[in-house]
Amino acid sequence: MVGRVCSAATASGRPCRATPMSDVPFCFWHAPETAEEAAEARRLGGLHRRKKKTIATIYGFTGLRTVDECLGLVETAAIETLALENSIARNRTLGELGRIAARLVEGSDHEGRIATLESVIAARSRATDGADEDDEL
Repeated sequence: MVGRVCSAATASGRPCRATPMSDVPFCFWHAPETAEEAAEARRLGGLHRRKKKTIATIYGFTGLRTVDECLGLVETAAIETLALENSIARNRTLGELGRIAARLVEGSDHEGRIATLESVIAARSRATDGADEDDEL
């Protein structure tokens, strides 16, 4: 069974594939009774994207995909927290940020050590395989 879809067409002329609202053949974005709300949602969405980019640029935030990116965020949070008035909450936050940073550095160190061990094992394996081939000749 095919689900219901919005009866409106998109700006490009293709049929809208969104699910319509109850008792109406249109989705939220195309229903005449929600036009003002949809326009406001579009406006806020654009503002949010611009704000997100601006803040990311100000703080040098590039993401959380690497240890360095995560450490950068922790460092920025620590600097911003240090600027606050001294309080128990501030000190707890700084302690937690320090703990997070230490775990990130420790994990990064372990990754480096594992990579080194893997390369040594691979080199030994290649050397052993080459010696076995010489024995066979």
